[in-house]
Amino acid sequence: MMKKIKKLGIFCSGGDSPGMNACIRAIVKTCQKKQILPIGIYRGFEGLIDGDFKELNNSDIRNVLYQGGTLLKTARSKRFLTPEGRAKAYEKIQYHQIDALIAIGGDGTAKGAHVFSQEYPDIPIVACPGTIDNDLFGTDYTIGFDTAINTTMQAIDKIRDTAHSHDRLFFIEVMGKDAGLIALYAGIATGAEAILIPETTTNINELIQIIRHRWETQKTSCIVVVAEGDDAGGAFEIAKKVNEQFNAYDTRISILGHIQRGGSPTCTDRINASLLGFHAVKALLDGKKNVMVGILKNEISYTEFDKAVKEKKSQYLQLLETFQYLS
Repeated sequence: MMKKIKKLGIFCSGGDSPGMNACIRAIVKTCQKKQILPIGIYRGFEGLIDGDFKELNNSDIRNVLYQGGTLLKTARSKRFLTPEGRAKAYEKIQYHQIDALIAIGGDGTAKGAHVFSQEYPDIPIVACPGTIDNDLFGTDYTIGFDTAINTTMQAIDKIRDTAHSHDRLFFIEVMGKDAGLIALYAGIATGAEAILIPETTTNINELIQIIRHRWETQKTSCIVVVAEGDDAGGAFEIAKKVNEQFNAYDTRISILGHIQRGGSPTCTDRINASLLGFHAVKALLDGKKNVMVGILKNEISYTEFDKAVKEKKSQYLQLLETFQYLS
């Protein structure tokens, strides 16, 4: 039987995403109702190794629901990739008498939690999916994705206005080193002429044909949305290849960058993050461990760490098929 949870460690890892604070708030409030001491672990796995812990109370989570980023800070830890680093983290957990952990983050967080749970099975871990990329299997939407695609959509809408005014071709690079869902959602929502993502192979000649057809049918602007991890390169490299063969449009490049990570979370992200935080605590109390809590078809789901990282979502194929008819 799993031992009673008296102290619960909470941390964020990897890239920040809007809604992480709402998730932390929900975990803290649930712990308080269940007579569990919530312990904030600062700077993710790095803070776990260094013992950068603090008991969280109401003053720590006051007015954080609408704030982007994460009050617990976050980091990417090279030390945690080593057995020595994980051993130090375990020592700190034992020293501070922490009984269980909740990790909020993306695929790297799930991978790290999976390895740690195998090496130290006496520390149950549950993860909440926090990443703007929405690339974890076992949940329809990750914390921060809805905010990120709305931020991206609004930026592209504004760029479209100036593209119309100047007969311009815009290559707009969005985040997505290994995943293209931000590009797909935002590209469809803004009527982009082409969307380039890591999950598909980009054919420059076909792209040029699309842009040339746009010009020949007297369309005064053209928008190409490029995920940063596309196989043909980033927006600058792709624009260069296109302009070498077709340069009728006045071409501009826009890198949206980290504005996609920030900002006040949407209503959807606040609610989803709150649900996930509450059910993460509940899962641990119900004896679950080494799983990611998700939301599938509006129902809470639990997915093993390795499956959450390895399996692929079906959304890509559905969205790509839709885009082929709408572009």
